[in-house]
Amino acid sequence: MTRRPSDLPRLLTAAETAAPVEAVAVVAEDLRRRFAATKVSFLIVDLTGRALARLSTATATGSGGETERIPLFGSVYEQVIRTQRPHHEPAGQEQRVIVPVTNRGDAIGLLELLLPAGRSKEDVVHAVGEAAHALAYVVIANGRFTDFYTWGKRTRPPTLAAEIQYQLLPQALSCEAAQFTFSGSLEPSEDLSGDTFDYSLDRDTLHLSVTDPMGHDLDAALAATVLVGALRRARRAGATLAEQARQGDQALTTHGHGHATGQLLRINLHTGRTELVNAGHPWPLRMRAGLVETVPCQVDQPFGLAVVSPRPYRVQTLDLRPGDRLLMLTDGMLERHGEKVDVAALLRQTRSLHPRETTLMLTSAVRDAAGGRLEDDATVVCLDWHGPQEDHRHVSSGADTHQASAARPPNR
Repeated sequence: MTRRPSDLPRLLTAAETAAPVEAVAVVAEDLRRRFAATKVSFLIVDLTGRALARLSTATATGSGGETERIPLFGSVYEQVIRTQRPHHEPAGQEQRVIVPVTNRGDAIGLLELLLPAGRSKEDVVHAVGEAAHALAYVVIANGRFTDFYTWGKRTRPPTLAAEIQYQLLPQALSCEAAQFTFSGSLEPSEDLSGDTFDYSLDRDTLHLSVTDPMGHDLDAALAATVLVGALRRARRAGATLAEQARQGDQALTTHGHGHATGQLLRINLHTGRTELVNAGHPWPLRMRAGLVETVPCQVDQPFGLAVVSPRPYRVQTLDLRPGDRLLMLTDGMLERHGEKVDVAALLRQTRSLHPRETTLMLTSAVRDAAGGRLEDDATVVCLDWHGPQEDHRHVSSGADTHQASAARPPNR
């Protein structure tokens, strides 16, 4: 079937012309008019990954209504986000179309339309999917100029410590590339313990880190700020892994913000060579050919103890092979309420899922074990290593609808 010319240039121009806070609404209204839709909505995923906010709605009557918060689990929205596949169904005299709004594996939200029943399913799904692709870039670009999209991601206003902690996380919590698929999830405790994770993708290298300051609330948030700032500064200056660790250690020591455990990882995308520094942190887990095992490594002193123990950090080689799934986590995943969760079993059960879904299920399991009130932050990052021989991005790593549904715990 011959398709009409792409509408992407016009959509992007319309969004660029609008105010940043109105950019998504302009795209929604354009789609409503083009398809004679009775309703077009953009739903954004909140920070917890457990709910959506209907952030912008265009209707035939012109009224958008108030922002609606929608629980994600057990809904058709969850299915679309998990599988990253469009959903299409009859809705009386209309048809309902839901497509994912995702950028490089980072699930931003969903685009939902109610359309006349006579439209061709194939043409509609293609055109709406194209618009959703553009919408991902619209949200990312306009988020630099307004708090509107950040507000939509929040179920409730955060504390000052939480605000600081959230700002330390990478802007995208998931990333897909030819050689790997990555995602991270943070489940904050009641008093916030300053957990963070970070990553950066260069031309030749993937950098990963997980850090866990001692203490709670604002003290932990400030320690995390100093440590993450020092690690990023060193990484962006091209420092070696050992030097990055040294500068993080020195920063906490110099500025008197206590100490923190952490793990730094660097992977050469062309060879697969993987280097690791462990600063008093729990060992990673690796799943290979269905077997989950702890990866033992040499443990150096936590960051912030340079005066007490001024020893250099050791750079170790980690055995990482194509097909491996690697998990780095903080002690909140293993201790206190985390002791009730069989992380290895959950890792096996979720092997068919995208790392984005696996990390969320793991942190949610710890949260459920704690009755929703964690005593320590629970943080996990998951890396699927596809190998240096890959040259095309894995856009649906692990997505399998039937297995995903079977793997989800009953209390979810």
